Amino acid sequence: MSVQSTPTATLPLADIVLPPPPSQWALAWGWWVLAIILLIAIAVALRGIHRYFQHRKAQKSALAVLATYRHNGSLSDLNTLLRQAALSYFPRQHVASLTGHTWLLFLDQQFTKPSLIGFVKSEAVWQRGLFSETSLTSEEYQQCYRLAETWLTHALPPSQSKPKAGLSSTEIKTENNRV
Repeated sequence: MSVQSTPTATLPLADIVLPPPPSQWALAWGWWVLAIILLIAIAVALRGIHRYFQHRKAQKSALAVLATYRHNGSLSDLNTLLRQAALSYFPRQHVASLTGHTWLLFLDQQFTKPSLIGFVKSEAVWQRGLFSETSLTSEEYQQCYRLAETWLTHALPPSQSKPKAGLSSTEIKTENNRV
């Protein structure tokens, strides 16, 4: 019996049915895990970027206000601006009670580089400008302005490794008794 003797039309074969093409959603579980990890990483990165800009918002705002005080401000304006900026980043119970020498010491302690420190060195100028009836000279005001600008630029926002308030309550009491 030869194969050619049977006609192909008489064989009882069904039509070939092709399966539908695979969809894009039919991924292996490893790809789903990778996709979820990527989505979480993107969300964490976006949150970090958002927090970075929110954290620097008070600093940028203070620098913008400071620019308006360059030629027509007073030392009281500078001091108020520094206090408002400090209250944006440090606990109120530590910053609000600081005055005089302890306030200037607190400002100096927030610098990460010792070469930038200068508030305590110019304490006499700050005290005279804030409490004396005689106004500061233009050079003295510009010195205080540059100190305020340097503090807002380099001390804010505070680094995570430094203590948040700078001075402990016992150090503040000691400094207040000294003055």
